[in-house]
Amino acid sequence: MAYDSKNLSVLAYANGFTLWHYGTDDTAATVDTSGYFNAATDMLRVGDMIMANADIDGTPSNGMFVVNANAASVVDVANLTVFGGSDTD
Repeated sequence: MAYDSKNLSVLAYANGFTLWHYGTDDTAATVDTSGYFNAATDMLRVGDMIMANADIDGTPSNGMFVVNANAASVVDVANLTVFGGSDTD
């Protein structure tokens, strides 16, 4: 699949920083691919954080991506920092 703008929403904004939420059927590895968020280059800034629910139709992973580059219309995010670890009970 590909980036879907209707799935990216602002949760909070202050002092030039935005906290986003993004939900997708794509895996976290796909979302982490450089250029995945290129269509949002005019909105995403380096340092913005994206809370994500990835692969929601498969084996979900939840966590945070951080925008680490946005130059020449190419957006890149750092690998997903996973929330929630394992549940052994």
